[in-house]
Amino acid sequence: MRSSNSLSKIKAENAKISFSYIPVAVFVGGTSGIGRGIAEAFARHTKGNAHIIIVGRNRAAAESIIASFPQPTSPTAKHEFIECDVSLLKNVRQVTSEILNKHAKLNFLVLSAGALDHNRTRLTEDGIDPVTALSYHSRWKLIYDLAPALEKARNDNEDAKVLSVLSAGNGGKIDLSDLELKKASLMTWIQSLMTYNDIMMDGFALHYPSISFIHSFPGAVRTPLGLNSASLWMRTWAFLVNYTPLSYLLMTPENCGEYQLYGIHYTASTPGAWRIGKHGNDIEKQGYHGDDTSRDALWKHTMEVTDSK
Repeated sequence: MRSSNSLSKIKAENAKISFSYIPVAVFVGGTSGIGRGIAEAFARHTKGNAHIIIVGRNRAAAESIIASFPQPTSPTAKHEFIECDVSLLKNVRQVTSEILNKHAKLNFLVLSAGALDHNRTRLTEDGIDPVTALSYHSRWKLIYDLAPALEKARNDNEDAKVLSVLSAGNGGKIDLSDLELKKASLMTWIQSLMTYNDIMMDGFALHYPSISFIHSFPGAVRTPLGLNSASLWMRTWAFLVNYTPLSYLLMTPENCGEYQLYGIHYTASTPGAWRIGKHGNDIEKQGYHGDDTSRDALWKHTMEVTDSK
């Protein structure tokens, strides 16, 4: 997969993707960057014959993306946008309720919404900093609330897969006495969120064994993430990697979307917890720092924080 023609092979395999039904796919954070790249690849290779829901804050961007999708030939296919700031748990509850009211089944859930800000003193009304909320809590709650629709799809012999894009294989050991990450150093905080996503997928695979749960490390990708950060350092970094020759060292969102779609459709071929790399490849237990104790402790903690029943 690392040869010079690997991307062409990936695209050729993705071009073979077909469904005997109209798949329902939700892309949270699909208005830009990696999420956009995956949504566009999915629309392209399904030839628009899917019910695609983009969830995010930027309506103009979403409408532009949807307008670029291939026009479906199926009368039941539809492409739509739901405006939502998923850093707030009340908004997550609202958007999952809206999706479930419209769809009894869900085939694909892609989670890539994020933020770059090292200041953890700014908290949402849930008492969580936005980076932690977007990278972990809102993702957990989205999966938890939408799991019944994923199960329904699997019971009907359809695909049921979840992808969380963060940094699989790059985490660190977590502190069970500080699951809120209030005392963690900056590096420990960042690595813990990566491990939380690993363990999150393990927990969901245990509770919903018929569904595929995937945590991804997409590598270095040219995205606008950070351009609107409250941190001057992060804005400067984002500018350098997007608008200078440095950007040519990074993977494009379009190519990343192809690799990630391949990982979703082909690599994660069976139910369970998966970890994939930047080429959509299985990285197995590389950089894994979880265990049954941390999995169960984090699950219980998150149930309480998200007020899930």
